[in-house]
Amino acid sequence: MRAAGYLPEALMGHDLTRLSALTDDLLAGFQAAGAVRVEPPALLDAETLLDLYGEDIRTRAYTTHDPAEGERMLRPDFTVPVVEMHTAMGQEPARYCYAGPVWRRQEPGSDRPTEYRQVGYELFDRGDEAAADAEVFALIAAALHGRGLTVATGDMGVLRAAVSALDISERRRAALMRHIWRPARFRKLVERFAAPMAMTEARARLLDAAREGEGAVAALIKQAAPVQGVRARAEIIARAMALKEASEEPPLTAADRALLDQVTGLAGTVASAAGAVRAMARAHAGMDAAADRLTRRAAALAARGLDPATLPFAAQFGRTTLEYYDGFVFGFVDEARPDLPPIASGGRYDALTAALSGGAGIPAVGGIIRPEVLLAREGS
Repeated sequence: MRAAGYLPEALMGHDLTRLSALTDDLLAGFQAAGAVRVEPPALLDAETLLDLYGEDIRTRAYTTHDPAEGERMLRPDFTVPVVEMHTAMGQEPARYCYAGPVWRRQEPGSDRPTEYRQVGYELFDRGDEAAADAEVFALIAAALHGRGLTVATGDMGVLRAAVSALDISERRRAALMRHIWRPARFRKLVERFAAPMAMTEARARLLDAAREGEGAVAALIKQAAPVQGVRARAEIIARAMALKEASEEPPLTAADRALLDQVTGLAGTVASAAGAVRAMARAHAGMDAAADRLTRRAAALAARGLDPATLPFAAQFGRTTLEYYDGFVFGFVDEARPDLPPIASGGRYDALTAALSGGAGIPAVGGIIRPEVLLAREGS
């Protein structure tokens, strides 16, 4: 039996019928919007998830081993299997909806369940990106209308655009991009790149050898001691050469650091964010496309009756979720119940579809509602 976690005690008994009824109502709304219901598999290829998210996914997902299929993972969410299903079906544009359990490992002592339901809607469309973002957000908002929830929106693409606009090496740019979803690590990297490299006597000797070439580094390693630990000699040499390249790069400029501070501190409304990023673009040409996207999305939301002048926006929102969001992100929470996870969340994940289809992915945006959480906060 599943741990109750945050579920109302009544939902663990005969009132599960209420959960089923709510799920059916949500699905009916998504189907009325044109979605086809799909039933993605629960067991996923572990190698696919590891390639996408790295070893960190093991801390969030349950793994098992099949003698024929190899390592498998219980789906931590529906996005990957829905993208794989869409890629196989090939219909464009396409709208899908689904409902079922997902599994997430929790920290020791957490009262959150390791298995819970999601009801979701996914839109695959090469057409108007802003219109698609607004469609998905408006549909989720309509399903939750009148429930007293607090909404949050953001755009991962703004920070990605800022990193792309920096005057730095591709090595540093890739490192920052890799840690956009880890704010603390991202900040440490910025601080490291903004300061001259710390120099110890041992590091100075290593850099002197690296400047002479790989042979000199190999000789230095041989003089030091036998190689121990998990790193091979070739890896140590490669690391030394990379350290040499890093030592030759100038520190991050004050202007570039100021741009990152402006973006990560950006907060207000959807409308004000579009204006703020437009102002940044006047000093950093690489921000133009991000400003255009925000402006078009604000207009698309307004066309659906959602006022961009009152919708909250924070550039930091969405930076600690699974790493597939690369554009618009949103969430709905109950501020009176901080013990509960978000009632709904979603966003754009174009890069994920490209990664799963060998680079030929179709732009996509989607969102999910957690019906068990919705019932928990409404009292049962």
